[in-house]
Amino acid sequence: MNDQLMNYLANPTKCKLILEVETKGQVTAKMLAKSNGHIPQATLYRYLKKMVSDGILRIAEERQVRNVTEKIYELAIDFQAGVEEMLANNSGEAYFNMFQQFTMGLLNEFRTYADQEDIDLLNDGSGFRISPFYATYDELKELSLEINKLIQVYRENESTPERKARSVAIVFTPPISK
Repeated sequence: MNDQLMNYLANPTKCKLILEVETKGQVTAKMLAKSNGHIPQATLYRYLKKMVSDGILRIAEERQVRNVTEKIYELAIDFQAGVEEMLANNSGEAYFNMFQQFTMGLLNEFRTYADQEDIDLLNDGSGFRISPFYATYDELKELSLEINKLIQVYRENESTPERKARSVAIVFTPPISK
């Protein structure tokens, strides 16, 4: 995966937009605004324009809706190809760089939260934990699939005043040699 994409994935807001496009295949700005209600409209359009110019998104179609041209966006990059290339090359460096961007994105989310004056550590629904466990490769795959099934239900929820945007980060560490 290229550095530019990794920088986008390190930004929590841009990452959510990219994941939304990946999940739905094609989206309009209106669809993204509805599912990411916390992003000001001007910021959303600025992000979309930059993502198109940087080759992260492309305009799949344009259509007239009343007096406005509505753009339909889709990914211009192939995530899976980037991951497959990393795996084919068995690149520890690429893997570490990807993980570093992932953790930087998490740090940015926590920094943004911690910098707010009106946080409520007890009731805001944030936290982190490490839970060591033993598993075979097949058991780990099964656990990963089960977690994805659980989360998918919530990824389909729409934004409401009561329903706040959140992220779940799950890390399976490499096996620890004794």
